[in-house]
Amino acid sequence: MGETGRTSRRDAALRRCSWATGPDEAMRQYHDTEWGTPNHDSRSLFELLSLELMQSGLSWQTVLHKRPAFIKAFHNFDVHTVMDMDSHIDLLLLDAGIIRNRRKIQAIITNANAVAHLEDTGTSFATYVWQFVDGKPITNHFPDHSQSPCRTPLSDKMSKRMKEDGFSFVGPVVAYSFMEAAGLVNDHETACFRHQEL
Repeated sequence: MGETGRTSRRDAALRRCSWATGPDEAMRQYHDTEWGTPNHDSRSLFELLSLELMQSGLSWQTVLHKRPAFIKAFHNFDVHTVMDMDSHIDLLLLDAGIIRNRRKIQAIITNANAVAHLEDTGTSFATYVWQFVDGKPITNHFPDHSQSPCRTPLSDKMSKRMKEDGFSFVGPVVAYSFMEAAGLVNDHETACFRHQEL
C-alpha cells in the first residue's frame, strides 16, 4: 500500500473532538494542525483574531472556507498594510469571497492600528496576548466540547483590557474563542489525540 493509503487509514483512526469528525476535510485539517496549538507569531495571531471576530454570529466552517479570500483581501494580514485600509472598506464590501460586514471589516482595521501601537511601544502582539495566561497554556479537561465555556472570567479580563488598548469587536466570547484557537487554552476533548499531544 502506498504512503497515501497508510496516511488515510491512520488519519481515519484518530480520535478527534466531536466538532471535527464530519466529512469536511478543511475542518479536520484545521483541528489537527492549528486549533489549540500554542501560537507565538504576531502576524498569525492577528489573522486568528480577525477571523474569530468575523465568525461572531456565524459558523466557524463558513469563516474557514472563506479564509483564503480573507488572506487575499487583507494582504496576508500584514498589520502595517491593514492599518491604512480605511479607504478600501467600500471596495471590500463588494468582495463576495469574504463576509461583507462593515462593522467587522472596520474592526479588523482598528485592531491593526492597535497592534501597530503596541509595537511602537516595544511590545509585540504575541507578547501582549500571552501575558493573559502568564506565558503558559491553560489545559482544560472536557470530555465533550459542548461542556467548554463560551466565556470565562479570564476572557472577560482580556476583553476589557483589549478594549482599553484600542481593540474593537473583542467581547468576552470572541476573546475566549481566540484564546482557544491560538492555544492559550487547550480545549480539545480529553479523548482527542490533540489533547494529549498539546
